[in-house]
Amino acid sequence: MKELILLRHAKSSWQLNVADRHRPLTEKGMLRIQNMALASSEVFSNAEIIFTSPANRACHTASIMAHSLNIPFEKVVLVEDLYTFEASKLIHYIRNISDIYHCVVCVGHNPAFTNAIEYFSGSDFNHLPTAAWAHLKFTQNKWATVGRGALSIGMPKERLK
Repeated sequence: MKELILLRHAKSSWQLNVADRHRPLTEKGMLRIQNMALASSEVFSNAEIIFTSPANRACHTASIMAHSLNIPFEKVVLVEDLYTFEASKLIHYIRNISDIYHCVVCVGHNPAFTNAIEYFSGSDFNHLPTAAWAHLKFTQNKWATVGRGALSIGMPKERLK
């Protein structure tokens, strides 16, 4: 059995004139991911590794989540391939995860995450908001063959303005 948690990065700021991958989190985004991590600790507790996009907003999200849950930072790994907005590239990455891992967290971006959730769950999933997660449980034992997983979703309780 394999488990995949897709965690979308927290709310980022458009206030600075920086390249997309350098955009920071907003203060509300930082608070939201901390609260989300604490409220969903049971979802993240079995994670063996946390793969994150190298974009600032994703790295920061992964770091806050790990820190909030006392997860060792050695489990957080930056992965260039996760800086993508295309589901096909994300799906390719997931299907090539080492089978030594049974429970994996990936931190990254929409629309790739929303579309991958639809693909792996077979559901009409509309939108994964910032700081929300999707947990997919697969019966398959190899990442290369995962498909049609059981889906659960964690959404932030409050909405940003």
